[in-house]
Amino acid sequence: MKLTKQELSWVLYDCGNSAYSIAITTALLPTVFGMFDNVGSTMNLGYFNTIASIIVAVLSPILGTIADYKDKKKRFFIFFVSLGVIFTASLALVPPSSGLWQLLILFYILTAVGFAGANIFYDSFLVDVTTDDRMDRVSTRGFAFGYIASVIPFGISLALVFLLGMDQAIGYQVGFIVTALWWGLLTIPIIRHVKQQYYIEPEPRPVANSFKRLGLTLQNIRQHRVVVVFLIAYFLYIDGVDTIIKMVVPYATSVLGADALDTFTLLGILLIIQIIAFPFAILYGNLAKRYSARALIIVGILTYIFSCIAAFFISTVAHIFILGAMIGSAQGGIQALSRSYYAKIIPKKNSNEFFGFYNIFGKFAAIIGPGIMALTSTLTGNPRWSILAIIPLFIGGLLVFLTLPTDKGRSPAVE
Repeated sequence: MKLTKQELSWVLYDCGNSAYSIAITTALLPTVFGMFDNVGSTMNLGYFNTIASIIVAVLSPILGTIADYKDKKKRFFIFFVSLGVIFTASLALVPPSSGLWQLLILFYILTAVGFAGANIFYDSFLVDVTTDDRMDRVSTRGFAFGYIASVIPFGISLALVFLLGMDQAIGYQVGFIVTALWWGLLTIPIIRHVKQQYYIEPEPRPVANSFKRLGLTLQNIRQHRVVVVFLIAYFLYIDGVDTIIKMVVPYATSVLGADALDTFTLLGILLIIQIIAFPFAILYGNLAKRYSARALIIVGILTYIFSCIAAFFISTVAHIFILGAMIGSAQGGIQALSRSYYAKIIPKKNSNEFFGFYNIFGKFAAIIGPGIMALTSTLTGNPRWSILAIIPLFIGGLLVFLTLPTDKGRSPAVE
């Protein structure tokens, strides 16, 4: 499928912001944070991630409602991207030798708010750049090329870290700047070529009226039954997906032992997931054209259930790589098709407002799963049982999702 200029510009942003996810959230920042002498544990980053998530979750529907007015969406998008890019680069200004870990965390929270805030408007631009019949494949190409493109700046950063010293902060600091530049440069096409096609006409007192519209949406939520049912299903199964993304390494370390998994092995697992996710995300998009996004989301959920069962039996590092490949085969597809399915069932002129709710459910996902895993491991004394404990999230999400209509050949949206 050949992408239009608008679709390609939208996809390129996914290539840009994916660099932030893998480099900052997963690899570089946790390492630098651990280099501060006055930091108790890198696990404390979880608290600050929660703070950023709560900030964005609270603001999401409010910002989305205001941004539904004509010419507002791109302004909000540019603001949050700028916030994220500027403070990602600013992370390089706080070396471990300064001891100012609080300043580093402040900058990190601002990058996380910028990243997540921009994604509200980026996701909602999907309804503006393409048509319903192309939406699944455009969305999956965003995730697919985002996964594979993120390997480039991440690889450059890792090379710098290796050359300048694994135990030296300077390589990681340069990596922050590389990530910010990559993210910023690949944002330019969407700013230049994508315009808001669906909107509400400007009116007096836009802020006050935005709150009124938000209130009316909540009052009349029964009119959007399909949207509500989807969000419930999405919350459950995406909680499972995000839990595995965040917990696969701690789980593998607990089961196999820290000695079996060194830094380079863990990096290899991460890269396997990124690389495998690329072709499978495209495959999901192509198959959705034939079988529907709904059918492929079901396949993705079933893949995760099977992966949880398989994870119970792992006993070698090779098994971890195989498990990573299984997860990667479904990860991009289920995320991308969830986004495009949702974009089809919401009123397009209120896309920002509804993607604000989508963001809330996404941000509060992976709250239940990690707690269930930790509690199960504590109660049983065996971490293997913890991976089986999150299967009910996928089963619950699947059962709710099965009540939704198919999207093949038509949009289930109600304008």
